[in-house]
Amino acid sequence: MTTRLRKCWSAARYLVVGAGTSMLSIFALAGLFAVLLLCPFGVGIPSLAPAIRLSRWPVNVDRRRAARLLDEAIPEPYRDGSPLKDPATRRDLAWLAIHAATGLFIGCLAIGLPLGAVQQVVTAIIWPAVPGGIEGSLGIVVNSWPTAALCVLSGVAMAAVALLFPRVARWQARTAQRFLAPGPGTVLADRVAKLTATRAAALEAHGAELRRIERDLHDGTQARIAAVVLQLGIAGQLYDRDPDTVRDLLVKAQDTATDALAELRTVVRSIYPPLLSERGLAGAVRALAERTPVPTAVTVEYETGRPAAVEAAAYFVVAEVLANVTKHADASQVDIVLGGTVSLLRLQIRDDGRGGADESRGSGLAGIRRRAEAFDGTLTLTSPPGGPTELRVELPCGS
Repeated sequence: MTTRLRKCWSAARYLVVGAGTSMLSIFALAGLFAVLLLCPFGVGIPSLAPAIRLSRWPVNVDRRRAARLLDEAIPEPYRDGSPLKDPATRRDLAWLAIHAATGLFIGCLAIGLPLGAVQQVVTAIIWPAVPGGIEGSLGIVVNSWPTAALCVLSGVAMAAVALLFPRVARWQARTAQRFLAPGPGTVLADRVAKLTATRAAALEAHGAELRRIERDLHDGTQARIAAVVLQLGIAGQLYDRDPDTVRDLLVKAQDTATDALAELRTVVRSIYPPLLSERGLAGAVRALAERTPVPTAVTVEYETGRPAAVEAAAYFVVAEVLANVTKHADASQVDIVLGGTVSLLRLQIRDDGRGGADESRGSGLAGIRRRAEAFDGTLTLTSPPGGPTELRVELPCGS
């Protein structure tokens, strides 16, 4: 019984606050109507878009209230650009009209029914002490026991109706969710647009990576191999005439070939680190931590095989973050947590440095975000001035 009363009290508060937002809806609709009346005279046209944006304030309040009551997130459906062309504007106006018509009335009932029930019962008890009887909350004058009994019954009926407040509150919240959530197809359309953008960024990054690899191979490895071929050709021509020079050329050719092999290995590591194949993601991240000048602790909460592309992306994210910490953070400790599930890889990297990391100022964070979004992943950065800095990356694994 206590739990039910607590729910009724919570629902009553929700409905009473809804009465306040209903009044705001009435004012918003009145303001929009006034602006529309001025549009034929040319005065209201410039004010129409700002008025619509202003009307979104009470709508957003109701959206957050409904989300809290339902314990379900209700994302904002608004798009960039003119609110006049936004489909969400029509849904907002429909909600404002419905809430203006019903919210204030329901909120008044949420106040009046419990108070009226208490007044009816109290009236039925104290009427003998009042000469001539006493008037109850329904206008019935209680001056006899039959009317007192009727007063008690009406009070019980009002209390019984008040017990339905949780259902009424959920109805109001569900109605708000129906109108204020993104419309049918909007979420899918926005998702497709986001995926298109991230895929375009991924293709651009992939193209830049291919150009870098080609440049490294052309300017480094290929040039050294060409030098080896040239040195071996000269050595072949001088083999019989100048053995000492041939010996020097062979030594130089060997050194050049060794350097070319080292550069080739560096290029290969930039494509897919061999450590991932040898040790897996956890072992490769531990190897990165060991090579980092800042003391770094690695915690593995969930270790299992993931797609190679996802592991490579996670590896390069950790490498980039550790490089940023070493260069910019002035940290004394870094903590890396590898976790998630079979279908999701989660990275959490935290340092105790100076903080203030800003993605818009570069430092590789924008590249890390693009790398995560290419896999339909997310990046969350928390870095207040003074630290600490925490970066969370989630990468779907397609399982």
